Amino acid sequence: MLSASRRRFLKRAGAFSATAFFTSLAKPAWSRNMESALRDAEGISAADLATEEDFWYYIQQSFTVSPGIINLNNGGVSPAPKTVQEAMKRYYDYSNEAPSYYMWRILDQGREPLRKNLAKLAGCDAEEIAINRNSSEGLETAIFGLQLKAGDEVVAAKQDYPNMINAYKQRELRDGIKMVWINLELPSEDENYLVQQYVKAFTSKTKVVHITHVINWNGQVLPVKKIAQDAHRRGIEVVVDGAHSFAHFDFKIPDLDADYFAASLHKWLYAPIGSGMLYVRKDKIKKLYPLFATSDDPLKDDIRKFEALGTRPFFIEQAIGKALEFHEMIGSERKEKRLHYLKNYWMEKVKHIPKVRLNTSLDPKWGCAIGNVGVEGKKPGELDSFLLDKYKVHTVGIEWENIKGIRITPNVYTTIKNLDVLVEGVTAFAKLV
Repeated sequence: MLSASRRRFLKRAGAFSATAFFTSLAKPAWSRNMESALRDAEGISAADLATEEDFWYYIQQSFTVSPGIINLNNGGVSPAPKTVQEAMKRYYDYSNEAPSYYMWRILDQGREPLRKNLAKLAGCDAEEIAINRNSSEGLETAIFGLQLKAGDEVVAAKQDYPNMINAYKQRELRDGIKMVWINLELPSEDENYLVQQYVKAFTSKTKVVHITHVINWNGQVLPVKKIAQDAHRRGIEVVVDGAHSFAHFDFKIPDLDADYFAASLHKWLYAPIGSGMLYVRKDKIKKLYPLFATSDDPLKDDIRKFEALGTRPFFIEQAIGKALEFHEMIGSERKEKRLHYLKNYWMEKVKHIPKVRLNTSLDPKWGCAIGNVGVEGKKPGELDSFLLDKYKVHTVGIEWENIKGIRITPNVYTTIKNLDVLVEGVTAFAKLV
C-alpha cells in the first residue's frame, strides 16, 4: 500500500507540464529528472521524504557511482556529483590554456564570492573563513599556530583523528607542552558523562581543548557546545575537528562556541577531492600564526594569511561552488534526515543477530550517517574482507583504541537495496562464528 507522501510525490511527478518538459530538453536527462523530483518534493516534510525511494533515486542519478561495487566508505572521501566533476574538469582545461593568466587573474577572482557562500552555509562572517585543502591542514594550522609555551596543557581524546594526535605530540616533543589524554567509552548517549570527561581533565594550566565533533571511527557526535562553554569559562581556547560534521547535519559553526574549526569539503559537501575550509573566530585571527609563511606580517588580522599555500589547484577550489549549489538544492534538513534514516535502516536489521555488536547510537542526537558494527570472536578486518570478497560491499575495518568493528558510511546516492546486500552479508558472516 502506498504511503500518503509517496502518493503525493507520484501524483506531482505526473503533473509535470508540457512547457516545462520542452524547455528542459536541452539539459541531460538525469538533470531534468532531478529538477522534476525536487519540484515534486515541495511540501513534503524532510522526515517523510527520507523514506521516499523514488525521490532519492533521482538524486543517485546525479552521481557516477560504480555498478560493480557498493561503496559504503563515504566517510573517508565522498564522490562528487556530476556537476562538480564537470566544473572541475572544465576549470582544469581552462587553466591549462595559459596557467599564470587564467589561474591567477581569472579563476582566483572567484575566491571571494566562494568565501561568502561558504560563510553563509557555516553561519559566520566571510572574514572568518579560509579556503584550503582538507581538515588536517586546517586543524594543523591551529595546532601549530597557537602561541603555546613549555608547561602549557592541552586536553584531547585518544579517539581523536591520528593526524591531530600526532600534531599535538610533535608540539609536545618540540615545544615542551603537556598533553592530557582522556579515554572515551563509546558509544554514549550520556551528555553529562561526555562533558565531564573533558572538564575533569581541565587544570589551571590548560590552555587548549581539542574536540572532535563527530568521531570518525564510529560516528559518535560529541556535545561540543557544552564542553566549549565550560572551557571558555576557564579561559581555555577551543579547537574543533569538524571533518565529519560540516554539511553532514544541520548546524551553524558559531553555535558550537568554537574558536577554531576545520572541515574537509570532499566529505559531506561533495566538493572535489582535496578541498577544505578553516574557520577562525574574528578575535582569534591576529594571534594565530599561519602554517605557511606569508609575504608580510604573520600576525596580521586577516583570514587570508591562512591561504598562503603557493601555487594551488584553482580548478578544484572553484568547483566547490557547484558542490554548495548541489547541497543547497537538496537542502540541509532533507540530507540529514535521509542520512540518519539510512544508518538506522541497516542497524535496526542487524542489531538482533546473535554475536553482532553495534558501536554507534541510533539516536539522531548522538549519530547520523556513520555506523560501526562488530561481530564477537572476529576481527574487523575479517568482516571487511568477507563483505568485499563475497558481496562487493566496500567498508573499512576499524581497530583504534577501544573501538573495534567495521565502519559503514552510506550516502545520499545509497539505495535501500544496497543496504539489504550489506545486511545479508553481515548475517552470513555472523553465522560463521
